[in-house]
Amino acid sequence: MRCSVGAALVLGGSLQGLCYGSQVECSSVAFQDILKSIPDSSLNYVAHVAQNGSFGDAATNIPFPRNATGLPELCALSVNIKTPGNTSYNFGMFLPSNWNGRFLATGNGGFGGGINWLDMGAFSNYGFATISTDTGHSSAVDDGKWGLNQPEKLINWGHRAMHGSITSAKAITKAYYAGDINFSYYASCSTGGRQGLKEIQLNPESFDGVIVGAPAWWTTHLQTWTLKQGLTNFPASTPSYIPPNLFQTIANEMIKQCDTQDGVRDGIVADPFGCNFDFNQLLCRPGQNTTTCLTMAQIETAQKLYSPYLDANQTLLFPGITLGTSAAALSAKPSGLGIDFLQDWIFNDTNWDFTTFDIKDVGLADMINPGGATADDFDLSPFEKRGGKLIHYHGLADNLIPSGSSQYFYNQVYRTLTAKGLGVDDFYRFFFIPGMGHCSGAPVAPWYIGGGNQHVAGASHSVPGFADPKHDVIMAIMAWVEQGKAPDQLIATKFRNDTVSSGVESQRPLCPYPKQAQYVGHGDTNRPDSWKCVA
Repeated sequence: MRCSVGAALVLGGSLQGLCYGSQVECSSVAFQDILKSIPDSSLNYVAHVAQNGSFGDAATNIPFPRNATGLPELCALSVNIKTPGNTSYNFGMFLPSNWNGRFLATGNGGFGGGINWLDMGAFSNYGFATISTDTGHSSAVDDGKWGLNQPEKLINWGHRAMHGSITSAKAITKAYYAGDINFSYYASCSTGGRQGLKEIQLNPESFDGVIVGAPAWWTTHLQTWTLKQGLTNFPASTPSYIPPNLFQTIANEMIKQCDTQDGVRDGIVADPFGCNFDFNQLLCRPGQNTTTCLTMAQIETAQKLYSPYLDANQTLLFPGITLGTSAAALSAKPSGLGIDFLQDWIFNDTNWDFTTFDIKDVGLADMINPGGATADDFDLSPFEKRGGKLIHYHGLADNLIPSGSSQYFYNQVYRTLTAKGLGVDDFYRFFFIPGMGHCSGAPVAPWYIGGGNQHVAGASHSVPGFADPKHDVIMAIMAWVEQGKAPDQLIATKFRNDTVSSGVESQRPLCPYPKQAQYVGHGDTNRPDSWKCVA
């Protein structure tokens, strides 16, 4: 046995040194021997990566066309697992030479497969043994054509590839380092967020701590709602059509009306659900430039886009676009995220006409639930019982998955577990990130917390200058799991031009739902101590 000082992490000021056995050789022979104990597995390749090296499969990886760079010294490998119906999936691993004794899995986006080497690279810089699966295919995030008449491929995408990759990768990690895994984690966003929630619903023992951002958890309703949204503003020849250039005008008016709820006018909508927005302020006046306002017919379209999708009994099918968010991405011609889902996964008919979509198709999607992907088991008590911790966040300006879907998920979990006498706050914290788009990015708002799918120029990982559990969500989940220090708030950072070397532009606390950040009335609004979390 040897002790790894280089793999130690600082958590809340304490040094967490770890000891483990000598790792095996980073070679095909060594891993082929390890894989003998993993059924239906075969080695695709293995490679040693030097300190500050790069790795990936950018030339063939459609959703992740850039290699991970700035890596620590590590062993990289890819494994194939055969599954029923003449299908299979692959997963990739980064095994750092300075291992921190911990395991971390990350996920995918949209319908895309492909191994997420980019996020694996960031997380390996902490010292994690990291993994990602391609879910059995490679495609663009909005391309679901690979699922046509492929039920086993859809099951791989829905949950089987993730769980199988986790169990196999854990066995490989233990064998490679000749020691046990101290803690297991998960961090990802969007479809990756759904994958994380689905995993702890089906297999609550997989992780000690989970971070999910903007989870696409309600698969059957999200994809049908996406198609419905596109059809609401289709075709372009109708008087009610809103052209793309007008959606920012709509969002700007929403920001204007809803901005000051937190005590500061700063271009950030902190409480879109509490804003009583007046659409009439967008109505064109006589002689007004029509590129800066809406007609009556266009206002009716806008109201539909930003309103909840309800059935005949007024039951929620899916939340509307959140106030302050540009709807342009969802309201152009319907995307493959909606069309391919119904055409190739529900009807299995390439001639299906998307303009015939009807509300009854939502019920059909629920009945079929392709791949068993929807993560709607709100009873997370098995995960809570084994001591699991969950951090969940969502940008309030998300233009692909409305933030209201995360609010709905949290509320359903809260009601389910409170009825059982469980304290949700003891294991599950949910944070809105005002101004942030889908998983990352904001024009003016602090948004960076080092989560899945979050990258800023000049940061190999974590939050440079603020590598602690208050600012870094990865370190926050570790502090909660390993030291019992729950995150009462997170501090988001906005670097100028999203570039570390340009310095910090602003920081602001993110508050656990339902609390919100409120300006204290004095001090620099760009400093986090000028804000407090209030109920």
